[in-house]
Amino acid sequence: MEEKKLDTSSIIGFVLIGAILIWVMYNNRPTEEEIQEKKAREEQVEKAKQETEKNKVADYEKETENFTDSTARANYTKALGAFGYSATLPSAKDGVTVLENDVLYLKINNKGGQITEAKLKGFHTYDSVPVYLVKDGNASFNLSFATSDNRTLNTQDLYFEPSLSGDGKALSMKLKVSPSEFLEYRYELKPGDYMIDFTVRSQGLNGVLNSSQPVHMDWKLKGMRHSKSITYENRYTRLTYQYRNGDKISKLSPGSDDDDTEENVTWISYRQHFFSSILVADKPFEKVDLSSKNLVEEESKEAKWTKAYGASTDLELAGGEINQNLSWFFGPTDVKILSKYEGLGLDDSIPFGWGIFGWINKHVFTPLYSFLSSFLPYGMAIIVMTILVRLLLSPVTYKSYLSQAKMKVLRPEITEVNEKYKDDAMKKQQETMKIYNKAGVSPLSGCIPALLQLPIFYALFMFFPTAFALRQKSFLWADDLSSYDTIAELPFKIPFYGDHVSLFPILASIAILIYMMMTTGQNMQMQQQPGMPNMKFIMYLSPLFMLIFFNNYASGLSLYYFISNLITIFIMLAIKHFIIDEEKIHAKIEEKKKKPKKMNRFQRKMQEMMEEAQAQQKTKGKR
Repeated sequence: MEEKKLDTSSIIGFVLIGAILIWVMYNNRPTEEEIQEKKAREEQVEKAKQETEKNKVADYEKETENFTDSTARANYTKALGAFGYSATLPSAKDGVTVLENDVLYLKINNKGGQITEAKLKGFHTYDSVPVYLVKDGNASFNLSFATSDNRTLNTQDLYFEPSLSGDGKALSMKLKVSPSEFLEYRYELKPGDYMIDFTVRSQGLNGVLNSSQPVHMDWKLKGMRHSKSITYENRYTRLTYQYRNGDKISKLSPGSDDDDTEENVTWISYRQHFFSSILVADKPFEKVDLSSKNLVEEESKEAKWTKAYGASTDLELAGGEINQNLSWFFGPTDVKILSKYEGLGLDDSIPFGWGIFGWINKHVFTPLYSFLSSFLPYGMAIIVMTILVRLLLSPVTYKSYLSQAKMKVLRPEITEVNEKYKDDAMKKQQETMKIYNKAGVSPLSGCIPALLQLPIFYALFMFFPTAFALRQKSFLWADDLSSYDTIAELPFKIPFYGDHVSLFPILASIAILIYMMMTTGQNMQMQQQPGMPNMKFIMYLSPLFMLIFFNNYASGLSLYYFISNLITIFIMLAIKHFIIDEEKIHAKIEEKKKKPKKMNRFQRKMQEMMEEAQAQQKTKGKR
């Protein structure tokens, strides 16, 4: 087959054709006048389009003004699309409105008409970032409702029209069907107040809303990290709510996923340890579904969220309209601030503790520390409060040590009984009780004073982690008494301990060890008694527990335990060397032994039971 080749003539021909085409295109390009004319035509077309849209709105307003029948108006609304009117307004687009006072800064977004940013002025996180309760899409507020044409609309997807009033302190966000028909969110913020008045109402929508179906409200929020230790912060991050018209306070689990359904709920608190987001209802919600999801798996410097909260309920329709008065609180979980809202009981959302422990914490320690810290440095206020508490409990300490001294005097006789009846546990216990009865000593007398101190200890244990006054207050090497102190960073992480070394827990552990050696060591022989715990094991367990688990706790709590045990040691030394005389105690015991001891009914019953058990044991041995 003959091969086709591109010769020189063909190449020249193609070049000439290309040159001619370029010349034709150049000569036929539009002139500057033609370009301006085309641009003017496009502008006229766009202007005519905008005019058409404006005429549609005007025609709609004119048409709806003539409607007297709600059904006719609703049918006309369907034609345009429910809540489609607001989308044609210049304001019905992406944008935010700022609402602020001297303590709170809010951003309310046109889309959804909801708060998309809530910043607390005057507060910072552990890394000097302003404290935000709402930011970066961590919260949402949505109303879901059915229209008369059986469509479901969500307010978080629709655009509201903002309007400020009251010198910029009141904001109206309207989702319009017409100028006289709308759904409105109204926010009002007073000077120096963390509470926002929030009203949800509708006007003229009885023909648009499907009255046979309720309006559903959803409020969700993810708690943001504010502290150095996210596991410690998460321990006190919790959903709390008041129900039964203010009669009851309940909580969801702080350590795991939890949910609940409750009736007549007055307020819902999404607590983030030292800061809270609270929704208050003027008229209690009939039924609310609540949920809390734990988002913290382990201690991590990169973790950002603590818990995911959710609350959903139905809003009542009165005459086919919505009218619900609510309030938002975005502020510190401080008893001084929350107690100002009288009649709401918001201070009950603070975990003071249950029963008598919470009462002592709320009505004794919180006011006492507030008074002391008003004129003393915060660390010194803890020390002074600890001294006052230990002095108050010194009579109990005296009773406890007196019991230990008596037991020490009786130690030789108890040892002799243990050796004599080492193979007969029943007889050994019986003879030991006889010695106690003759001497007028009870082995439980040292435990009772310790039990009397438990309410005080537990109340203080709950006080320090929840005392807002301690937040970011420094003392000695601790830069924040509400968080752990650090004297060294570890290049690795120790399970249960962490990746840092705190000094206050070490000092508290040493003080507890010395205290345990002074008290438990004196009665070490008691561990030989049947049913008694291993006292030596307990003596070392408590300091070890303090050292490990308190490494991530509030340094103010460790400071309290250190000072408290230090003071107790000095009190016990003073009692031992200057108050209690063991020789006199021994003489009194010997004098009591000489006197006939009359047993009460309980003691007689116990002796009879022991004698009967001993007789049964002997009979069984003979058989």
